[in-house]
Amino acid sequence: MGAFMVRPTVPLLSKDRIRDTALELIDAEGLSALSMRRLAGELGVQAASLYSHVPNKDAVLDAVADLLMRRVDTTGFAVSWQHGLRTWGRSYRDALRAHPNAAPVVAAGTGERADFLSMADGVHGGLLRHGWPPRYATMIAASVKYLVIGASTTPFGSGFADDTRVYLDRYPSLIQAHLIREHAEEIDVESFELALSCLIAGLEPVHLSVRRDQSIES
Repeated sequence: MGAFMVRPTVPLLSKDRIRDTALELIDAEGLSALSMRRLAGELGVQAASLYSHVPNKDAVLDAVADLLMRRVDTTGFAVSWQHGLRTWGRSYRDALRAHPNAAPVVAAGTGERADFLSMADGVHGGLLRHGWPPRYATMIAASVKYLVIGASTTPFGSGFADDTRVYLDRYPSLIQAHLIREHAEEIDVESFELALSCLIAGLEPVHLSVRRDQSIES
């Protein structure tokens, strides 16, 4: 009788599987729930098994951040800096809104995260190609990031009670506040769009001034 292979009872580990399981755990229970021991338990292995694929928890978080950044679109800068900021900001927000518990991982910064650095390079380079000086490009990228992180982690509607009696007597200017929760998603989307549009509109005269100064200097 010929020999045959026995199928392993535990799926083989890989960096991608470790990363994806970590993100699932963060989504379900929050960032504080993630530890190498807990992650190993979710994967059905001993914690020591993880270290042949990833050196530590920080490397797992880097992989999670890079995965989210792959979903962010920086191609709009090929059209214009305004279009670039809109498509980048919206896709950045969408990536974090899908995984709000992971937003602090992204907010921590680029570090040596390859996909994160690639995204940052696409944004910075796109702004430079449209005539923004490096200092302005850095500040503009930071400004959009502030909008995105805030919009992704602090839904506006979550701060209001849905009981009109809370506001009726003491806060007359907020007598419609009990309706906010019902329209929370709409408010969040439109508020982000308003903030992003106002930022871009405010930058347009600055861009003209910068380009004029560059022209004079040359």
